[in-house]
Amino acid sequence: MGKHCQVVMGPAGVGKSTYCHTMQQFCNNKGRTVHVVNLDPAADAFAYTCSADIRDLITLEDVMEEKDLGPNGGLVFCMEYLLENMEWISEMLGDYSDDYIIFDLPGQIELFTHVNVMPRFCQFLQQEGYQVAAVYLMDCTVCYDLSKFISGCLASLSCMINLEMTHINVLTKCDKLSKKFKGRYLEDYLACEFDMIDQTGLTHLPRRYKA
Repeated sequence: MGKHCQVVMGPAGVGKSTYCHTMQQFCNNKGRTVHVVNLDPAADAFAYTCSADIRDLITLEDVMEEKDLGPNGGLVFCMEYLLENMEWISEMLGDYSDDYIIFDLPGQIELFTHVNVMPRFCQFLQQEGYQVAAVYLMDCTVCYDLSKFISGCLASLSCMINLEMTHINVLTKCDKLSKKFKGRYLEDYLACEFDMIDQTGLTHLPRRYKA
């Protein structure tokens, strides 16, 4: 079967930990072994069973206190520290080499689009023999504002280009959408048919952005 893993990313609050928990439950119900690894040094709590936790290596709170950094700078420092101590990841991967692994990543989008932290991490996983899939989550509530939806699509595209590997987009919290919306309009959003979306009358693209 080979070695496979997912790296789950997306803005803060989009539902990454919930997605990881749901995937873990699904695999367990199918009799498949899956391990979820928390790589968010600022995480408080999560519903899934955590097989490895970056907070055992470093925490954002300690970095902010010792290095006098803010939350964003502290998070970048934590992830760079992880890259400097990859033996921690190697030991963990050695314990689960025959199992599927899901990495729950921080919600700071700069880690995927502006700095080279996550590309280096994914390259390390590939060097360890893993087939890596990037899963980008986007909150479905952006569908009610076309400008926000396009911004989310561009952020996802930026991550895909930066990571250069298999990429899957997932629209989360779809239970918040009305039945009418899901029945009549959702397919246009999933296909990114912006002209059709603009004609729904639910949201409008500002005139200056139209061709």
